Amino acid sequence: MKKLLTIIISLTVFLCCADAQKKAERTYVVGFYNLENLFDTYDDPVKNDGEFLPDGANKWTEVKYWKKVSNMARVIKEMKDYNGRYHTLLGVSEIENRLVLEDLVADPQIADANYQIIHYDGPDRRGVDVALLYKPEQFTYLDSESIPYTFEGSSIDFVMSKEEQEYFRTRDILMVHGLIDGEHFAIYVAHLPSRSGDKKGSNQLRDRGGEIMYDHAMMMQKKYPGIKIICMGDMNDNPTDASMAEYLHGLENKADVTDADFYSPFIEMLKDGHGSLAYRGVWSIYDLLLVNNALANAPEGSLAITPLGKKGYHGHIFKAKFLTNQKGQYKDTPFRTFSNGAFIGGYSDHYPTYIVITK
Repeated sequence: MKKLLTIIISLTVFLCCADAQKKAERTYVVGFYNLENLFDTYDDPVKNDGEFLPDGANKWTEVKYWKKVSNMARVIKEMKDYNGRYHTLLGVSEIENRLVLEDLVADPQIADANYQIIHYDGPDRRGVDVALLYKPEQFTYLDSESIPYTFEGSSIDFVMSKEEQEYFRTRDILMVHGLIDGEHFAIYVAHLPSRSGDKKGSNQLRDRGGEIMYDHAMMMQKKYPGIKIICMGDMNDNPTDASMAEYLHGLENKADVTDADFYSPFIEMLKDGHGSLAYRGVWSIYDLLLVNNALANAPEGSLAITPLGKKGYHGHIFKAKFLTNQKGQYKDTPFRTFSNGAFIGGYSDHYPTYIVITK
């Protein structure tokens, strides 16, 4: 009898461990990181990269460039160590071209991740783009699209004149369609227009960005019923601002989300005082991820967004000590690459953010 009991206990432990291992294998990290001006040192005549040349304002040398690349790779590696796995999908912004991403994913610190790159050259006047890194062992790439930022078909009554609208250029929005664990996903990566010193009408430019993503996402839901959608990026707005809360239909409470809405997990974190960047002592969360109803309130047995940590937030800000100024005027804020025009060898003026999805 004692021997039988031992066998039963051992079998139970084995089955529990096997179940935990199976769940771990079906856990995926999806995140976003603004790399803060990852430019190469070469002059590109079609890009506004003058500041980031050896004889430019930032005196952007090969030494500084490779330090920057190494720093970005370290962040990805540290997040892997923290989570016990690499990101399955990592959206990035403020990158000059594909070359800098090829250097990044080849860095010895993260080369074993085997990250693949999806990137399109965009029309931004500052010369920066967005892109998506993905692990091909976990994400099956199907197709992608660089969605142009246009004013056509908008419901917004813009204060900008038609001439100003025609001149305006900003980052395209990247859409990537693929499979995770056999389930359809559409991933949007955006870097919405800056606040431009809160110039009149600049908020409408971000509102339009939210509207573009929303309209395309609703089209994808119609085309692929049950598809799971993640909108991520540096939105240059908080999750409570109109671009996210109204035009992207981002809601704070998961239970309120319908197929016409998105769940916005960083609203709760913002209200609790968290931030992904600081400006003049005020914390904001511009680095956002929002998910549609199919992922927020997923059918049983399918991939769903998962709460993290003791407080059960569904979003996470990777606010590691090495990414944070430890002293001086900017103590406890992100340790960036430049400060007051001087190269200080930091990482980014934004913290990376992410969500975790499990089955």
